Amino acid sequence: MITGIQGIRLRRAAGVAVTTGAMLATGVLSATSAQAAAKPSIAAKGGYVMNANGKSLFTKSADTRRSTGSTTKIMTALVVLKQRNLNLNTKVKIQKAYSDYIVQNNWASNAKLIVGDKVTVRQLLYGLMLPSGCDAAYALADKFGSGSTRAARVKSFIGKMNSTAKSLDLKNTHFDSFDGIGKGKNYSTPRDLTKLARRAMDNATFRTVVKTKSYTAKTTTKSGSTRTMAPWKNTNPLLGTYRGAIGVKTGSGPEAKYCLVFAATRNGKTVYGTVLASTGLNARSSDAKKLLNYGFSKV
Repeated sequence: MITGIQGIRLRRAAGVAVTTGAMLATGVLSATSAQAAAKPSIAAKGGYVMNANGKSLFTKSADTRRSTGSTTKIMTALVVLKQRNLNLNTKVKIQKAYSDYIVQNNWASNAKLIVGDKVTVRQLLYGLMLPSGCDAAYALADKFGSGSTRAARVKSFIGKMNSTAKSLDLKNTHFDSFDGIGKGKNYSTPRDLTKLARRAMDNATFRTVVKTKSYTAKTTTKSGSTRTMAPWKNTNPLLGTYRGAIGVKTGSGPEAKYCLVFAATRNGKTVYGTVLASTGLNARSSDAKKLLNYGFSKV
């Protein structure tokens, strides 16, 4: 016969068993959940991840200044998009100086713009962000800088890049070029670049451009005819390979190594991040995917 005290003890034991079983069933105590929450190891020298509200989710040398390569072009695009009364359909004539610049810099990444063609600002933004065109970056800096000479306009534009960095409180960021091909004073950090990307993604045009996998521009030639450019392919390896990827920009170079600023949205939640100085193309992609997975396990 079970006494009142014995019955209470049995009921308590049964309650503990049920609670423990429920926790295991929901994965609270499972090994899989523990593994998902484990901080990932990445090849990149620096990395950072945050949620849409700016909360840090992962850091690795997040405030160490490093060369940024073409991730610089995020700021180039943002400065253009911040211009007052911006008309994206305004046409810009492609100058020989832009193509000469590509050659002078060992055939830097380019959109293969044709001298004499007239290209809209919108098209230049696609040429800037998808194939990472340094010629498109030069054209935009020349167009939206101030001054009576091209050199003055470019200097002015880079000044706008730095003043924008200051206004966004990017304390460890400085630009000496419009495309990341600088003179040793073009640097940022994983944290700053992630904050910059989050800000840029507030702009609808920027979001549309950086999530586009391929874009074909139709420009106007010297004679007034239409030239259909070869499609520009987005260099971002996450688009189409990582579920929910929405941008934003690759970067590379002898000093920068392999960089990627990235963002993805799943189940209504967005994660932003950056890896700097990874060891290769595959490594930076793998690093980013690891950090995104980790970020989504934390939001």
